[in-house]
Formats: sequence, C-alpha cells, structure tokens
Amino acid sequence: MKASNLSHNVDETFNQLKSGAHDAMDKVTNATSQAAEALSHKGEQLQDAEQQLLKNCRGYIQDNPVVALGIAVGVGFLISRLFSSR
Repeated sequence: MKASNLSHNVDETFNQLKSGAHDAMDKVTNATSQAAEALSHKGEQLQDAEQQLLKNCRGYIQDNPVVALGIAVGVGFLISRLFSSR
C-alpha cells in the first residue's frame, strides 16, 4: 500500500509541475504578445513623427530657400572640417 501512495504522490506532484509549467508558458506568451503589440504601436508613432518632421522641413525649405541653403553649406563645411585629416 505504501508503493501505491508513493506512486500517487509522484503522479500528483508531476501533474502540479506540469500545470505550473503550462501556466508559466502562458504568462510568457501573453507578455511577449503584449510587448510585440506595444513595439508595433511605437513603430507606427515613430513613422508618423518622421513623416511630420519631413513635411515640416520641406515646408521650411520652400518658405526660406536661401536660409536653408546657408544652413546646408554651413553643416557641410563643419562636417568636412571634422573629417579632414591634418
């Protein structure tokens, strides 16, 4: 009778471990899914912000072409000075 009790206890413990592993896997899957959704949403927000910034820059360049050209020349000069080897 001790052997059957021991076998029953082992089976019960195994079933509890199995159930716990399934619960843990479900939690990890749920968390991963939520993280993927959040990253997707943030990616869409970044794309929208990029499009808005590009639209604003184009508008500024169209409204102020001489200033935009001056800024471009100045930035180009600074970059060339940073990368020039002396």
